[in-house]
Amino acid sequence: MSEDKTNITETTLKHEAPHSIASYQASEEKRHLQRGLKARHIQMIALGGTIGTGLFMASGRAIASGGPGGALVAYMIIGLVVFCVMMSLGEMAAYMPIAGSFAHFATRFADPSLGFCVGWVYWANWAVGVAVELTGVAIIVEYWIQSVNSVVWNIICLLLLVAINVFSVKGYGEIEYWISFIKIFVVIVFIIVGLCVDTGTIGGVNYGVSNFHLDGGAFPGGFLGIFNVFLTAAFSFNGVEIVGITAGESVNPHKTVPAAVKQVFYRIVLFYVLSILVIGLVIPYTDPRLLTNGHDITVSPFTLVFQKAGAVWAADLMNAVILITMISAGNSGAYSSSRTLLSLAEQGYAPRLFTRLNRWGIPIWAVLMSCAMGCLAFLTSLFGSGIVFTWLTNLTSVAGLITWVIISITHIRFRQGYLAQGRLLTALPYVAPFFPYCDIIVIVIGTIVIFGQGYSSFLAPISGTNVVASYIGLIFATVVYVGHKIFSHSGLVKNKDMDFDTGTLKSTVFDIREEEKEKEEVPVWKAAVKKLGSIFA
Repeated sequence: MSEDKTNITETTLKHEAPHSIASYQASEEKRHLQRGLKARHIQMIALGGTIGTGLFMASGRAIASGGPGGALVAYMIIGLVVFCVMMSLGEMAAYMPIAGSFAHFATRFADPSLGFCVGWVYWANWAVGVAVELTGVAIIVEYWIQSVNSVVWNIICLLLLVAINVFSVKGYGEIEYWISFIKIFVVIVFIIVGLCVDTGTIGGVNYGVSNFHLDGGAFPGGFLGIFNVFLTAAFSFNGVEIVGITAGESVNPHKTVPAAVKQVFYRIVLFYVLSILVIGLVIPYTDPRLLTNGHDITVSPFTLVFQKAGAVWAADLMNAVILITMISAGNSGAYSSSRTLLSLAEQGYAPRLFTRLNRWGIPIWAVLMSCAMGCLAFLTSLFGSGIVFTWLTNLTSVAGLITWVIISITHIRFRQGYLAQGRLLTALPYVAPFFPYCDIIVIVIGTIVIFGQGYSSFLAPISGTNVVASYIGLIFATVVYVGHKIFSHSGLVKNKDMDFDTGTLKSTVFDIREEEKEKEEVPVWKAAVKKLGSIFA
């Protein structure tokens, strides 16, 4: 790589705010986010942000609701949605690497009101997500200690998240990298041990596929059983889009973002689908210890599998690992929400206070405000961890789906405007495949799940509280969008008015394409081995 490329990639990216380009660029001369995240940081952050409460705890409820087959199918369908979202986001974020990219992309290429909406929805998604992870921490600690109020554990974890996020982003990336490495290792060990337990190699009992032939079969709830798992699966995958947030602090986003997009998908689907399969094979969906309702969150299904392996100490170890992973997921939530709030403030959608950065290039006030939302976890001491856990899971799951749908809508407008201006796709660092079919899949499936996930609240007896709880994310998004539309009178951005120049690092694109030419000279067998290794390593 040339020295010029190094200088370019380390230069702070400047991008315009829709309301005041001059003032924003002037302020950027004085402050900027540090591009301290390397490729390995971004890949692990994207992966680590998803492996947390959703997989380790909510997966039990998925098996109980949809049965082993229903849960597996639901996770595979949502996995397809994740693939489509990642491809679309990767194209935009690699071309225009900006922190808090979702709101900026929607404002620039679709509709300012849509940008305002997705910005605040995504901030709420991860700010409340911090509370979800802290709630999970209280649940896990109660496995060992019941005498201490859950508020104590909430406060300790909240202070830890603040401490991690107020210093250098490189330090944050390094911490998240190693914690995520532990997560991946544990999931791989779990899959191996679970398969050994299922075949009788460990534990002496050959379960085989017997749990798929219980009363009701693999799909005891039929289509509705599968549909009921969609929201839980969406919550489990929530966070894959963090790649779009980290692009603004990546050393070489044109190269690292496409690599992270393509690799993270295979890893996540591999880990999640196999984990659900193992749980379904080993633990019957009728087991009362699974998360059948919000009042009985006792232990993780991962712990139950290790217990069946006969390793009592492993259950304690697994709970300790789950505790670490939840703190990590909360860490990713604090990072994502703070960068999103920073972007909103830069565009004039939030108080300018949140644009202030400390000497390490961290948006300190945005971090503190986002972590303050973690105080919602204190509700666990009043209503019980299980109930609040279910409420917050519903809120963050729907918000995540809304974000995915808006990303896909924005990508359609991005591609339409890009081509309408006579630009070539070959100039993009990464081109999303199967356009526009991937975006259509996300919009259709996402919309169906968003509007249909609360159908049970309309069954007799109807409770207004349950209806609101089921659609609180959709209600919030609608109010924010309509409110902004009324006051701003904004309309759809026309193709000719879209700005595809400000905020890009064009000079690095050609260097990357030179690298691709060099890769073509590598023998096929070496490339195949390297590709296979990259999925796991």
